[in-house]
Amino acid sequence: MAKIIDGKKISGEFLEKLGADVLSLKEKGIVPGLAVIIAGNNSASRVYVRNKIKICTQLGIHSESYNLPEDVSMPELLELIGTLNKKESIHGILPQLPLPSHLDEREVIAAISPKKDVDAFHRENVGAIMIGEYNFLPCTPAGVMELLRAEGIPAQGKNCVVVGRSNIVGKPMAMLLLHENATVTICHSKTKDLPAICKTADILICAIGKAKFFTGDMINPGAVVIDVGMNRDENGKLCGDADFSSCEPVAGYITPVPGGVGPMTIAMLMKNTVTAAARRFAQD
Repeated sequence: MAKIIDGKKISGEFLEKLGADVLSLKEKGIVPGLAVIIAGNNSASRVYVRNKIKICTQLGIHSESYNLPEDVSMPELLELIGTLNKKESIHGILPQLPLPSHLDEREVIAAISPKKDVDAFHRENVGAIMIGEYNFLPCTPAGVMELLRAEGIPAQGKNCVVVGRSNIVGKPMAMLLLHENATVTICHSKTKDLPAICKTADILICAIGKAKFFTGDMINPGAVVIDVGMNRDENGKLCGDADFSSCEPVAGYITPVPGGVGPMTIAMLMKNTVTAAARRFAQD
């Protein structure tokens, strides 16, 4: 029977410590500021944005939310980003993904100042992560690493299997594990005999966006199962990429959905915003 990794509890403890850092910055005359841009009426995106703004308020981080129409043009969006790049009170800029299909996400991300790219998706920040000289880390992979640390689970020397190769989770997740001296295998839709590879994992990262895809017979007994997925099952209930009911009896540790990785993702966004503000203060 696996130990449940409680992301809500761990993120709460993390944010409490981060609140002290915010207070310290305020005593020096600087208030961390985050601008969130949302385009269109994606209901899930709006929930995520509300949650982020709520946590900002709790921590004393200044937040601004820009709600743009579904048909916002690229020039309009880029103009807003340009304005926020120059705005002294804003240290982090977050365009809520996904954007409407007519907008070029790569161009939007490239327009954000790397110093304010608190998602760490800008090519400059991605390159810094590759060589291990980064200021920011992508929020979800960073949150996963924080969960492992909080549970006292070292990655060093472990066989880690990351299933999913997205720029947002899979690729940076693999790189962070590699920086911790893990042996990393990246799997994807073209991988042959995926169940057999998953079963070799000491730490299995499930990040493909398919509800209940990973089952207990794919899990190495005693393995750590980190479920990054956020899906809806046949009953409309939130669930992860792992079939919790069959994986939990086999795994040694497992994250639930919801309440696992999700809260840590938001916590890492707050950390990146505070880091950006601190770096700005140090440079002034």
